[in-house]
Amino acid sequence: MGGAAAVLRADRRDRESGYVLRAATADDLGGARAVMLDTVYNDLKSGYVPRWHADIIDPEAAYVRPERCTLLVVEHRGEIVATGAVRDRGPQAPPNPRWVADRFPSGTTAQLCRIYVRPDHRRHGLARRMVRALGEFAVRVGGYEALYLHTDPAVPGAEPFWRSLAREVCDERTLPGGGQGIIHFELPMPDIGGRDTPAG
Repeated sequence: MGGAAAVLRADRRDRESGYVLRAATADDLGGARAVMLDTVYNDLKSGYVPRWHADIIDPEAAYVRPERCTLLVVEHRGEIVATGAVRDRGPQAPPNPRWVADRFPSGTTAQLCRIYVRPDHRRHGLARRMVRALGEFAVRVGGYEALYLHTDPAVPGAEPFWRSLAREVCDERTLPGGGQGIIHFELPMPDIGGRDTPAG
């Protein structure tokens, strides 16, 4: 009963705010791609780099078709304003430290990625809800033993946000030469009981 009540409360909140969190459909991929590309150009300042961002160009192959991956979107009045995904690959070495890659092997690691919110829609709790739903997806699909992500602390607000949810595994800024300058985190696997999730 509690799980059903929580879903009803979330549905009511979505209707009142105009924000709807759900699994992406084929019709959402263009909007999701636009959110991701705008973020890598405007927030991450890297622009599109094929070896890092191939999944952005073909999110269907990266996240929608594979059984143990997912792409979630937040729709607001017909526009996709936020994205978040799970991929079934851990961090690779190189460029990541070998011990981090060994700790989070592909296949048993659910990597959270592309958790991006358009600037005009930030501070509505969308990223936090996205993280929760992605974690619930990882539990439901089965076979995952860890939730992993990395973030660029140069992005305003990114480091404190992830520190509020996850445990630091490695801050590459402390490594000789500063590594890639990113921070690796592990999140706790959620206890979801019998609740439904939009990623299911």
